[in-house]
Amino acid sequence: MQTPSEESVKEIIGHEFPGGEYLIAHWENFLLTECTGSELLPDGLAHPVALFHVPILGASTSIGEMFELGKANSPFSIGIESYEWEIHQPLLEETLYKVFGKIEGVERKSEAGRLFDRIQFRFQLTHGSVEVASSTIIWHYNRGRADES
Repeated sequence: MQTPSEESVKEIIGHEFPGGEYLIAHWENFLLTECTGSELLPDGLAHPVALFHVPILGASTSIGEMFELGKANSPFSIGIESYEWEIHQPLLEETLYKVFGKIEGVERKSEAGRLFDRIQFRFQLTHGSVEVASSTIIWHYNRGRADES
């Protein structure tokens, strides 16, 4: 597959996902918490690990769409740089959150002989007019060796 131009990838900066709503059901929180080897948190608090998937699904997108938007060469060409979560209010079970998301940045980089696009996604969860949490995800879309472009 041919490496997409830097300009064509940068066209996605500012792309907004449709947005939507997400409710973390008690059973979902129970399973997620158990997978971490933890005990359920008190008072219906949701385990923060939910922030891996709730923002993506709640914004009415998918990992597949995120791969496609960044013009991934294949599902195996993605590398994770970071997931950064900011929790402003307790994340709760059985609470309906509104979720918004967009692509904030694209940067073409060449490091250690490899070429990749560094794409930053940002998602926000709100309840009413209050921001509850945000998730900033940075993935590397590997494009091959820097000397092949």
